[in-house]
Amino acid sequence: MQALRWYGRGDLRLEDVPDPPEPEPGFAVIEVAYCGVCGTDLHEYLHGPNLIRSDPHPLTGFAPPMTLGHELSGTVRALGDEVPGVQVGSRVAVDPCLRCNVCRWCTRGDYHICAKGGSVGLASPGGFANLVTVPTAGLAPIPDGVSDQYAALAEPLAVSLHAVRRAEISPGDTVLILGAGPIGIGLLMFTKLAGASAIYVSEPLDSRAGRARDLGATRVYSPLEADVRREVFLRTGRIGPDVVLEATGHPDAAALAVNSVRRGGRIVLAGVSDANLSVPLGQIVYFERTVVGSLGYNFDIPRVLDLMATGRLDASPLLTGVYPLTSGNDVFDELETHRGRHLKVLLTPKDG
Repeated sequence: MQALRWYGRGDLRLEDVPDPPEPEPGFAVIEVAYCGVCGTDLHEYLHGPNLIRSDPHPLTGFAPPMTLGHELSGTVRALGDEVPGVQVGSRVAVDPCLRCNVCRWCTRGDYHICAKGGSVGLASPGGFANLVTVPTAGLAPIPDGVSDQYAALAEPLAVSLHAVRRAEISPGDTVLILGAGPIGIGLLMFTKLAGASAIYVSEPLDSRAGRARDLGATRVYSPLEADVRREVFLRTGRIGPDVVLEATGHPDAAALAVNSVRRGGRIVLAGVSDANLSVPLGQIVYFERTVVGSLGYNFDIPRVLDLMATGRLDASPLLTGVYPLTSGNDVFDELETHRGRHLKVLLTPKDG
């Protein structure tokens, strides 16, 4: 089969590799339909290694070269053991979290923060291939009426849903979203579903700001042209938003989130970064602001699929391109050069 493999910074290679072996108990082989290009994949390509280890991963034993891709949908081709509700031939989306199943966090159900955890496509071969081996614990059956393309968007949308759940948004709340990339747009969708009365968005790229407006944001501001904190402060009766959701990973945006939320408000940091954050401690303590981290998802992918199936969630605005796996290198270069042109791009091995 073909696989798009990461060898190092700036080095992706489409190669012929052996098909995966018959799966062991607890694993399944999936025939990939579509797999999304994540910002994490692009970051590994441009600046890696980051999450990919140069030595064998302690949980999986895999080391580079690494087949990328963790936002995937497909069809079950082999099962290592019986799985309730899933059989060979079932269409599934995949929760790619790799977990030890024995640490304190796994046994509490918080598998997404497993002490030894990793992700398919970063710690084991991923979905930029014809076939991929994944844990059966992450298989989420795709409901009738949900396409394989949209099911491949369930993973990034689950990141947004998890952050909105962490925010504990109540009907009538006012919300500020920092960043309107794929995760920020998902935050906007789920914030609307949560019943927010006003949703303000900060986004410097015109194309992404336009998408936020089209999806019903109350106001969209460019942080390059406006004082976002002041504008939202004035529009909320000089109180500030009840919740700020940060989706960029930029330390300046995280500091803005802390300084913008109302007294007693809640900040959720969903943007991934290795940068340091510097804010006056009094901004949190004196005003009883709550700062919450949000990583990935925790049983959220099936929730996203159910929302799609019942018509409450339209994933189509997130999808901006579908390309054959054979064009993978060109797609990565396109995403590097024209960051604002796309939200979510899928690769498919079906034409490659």
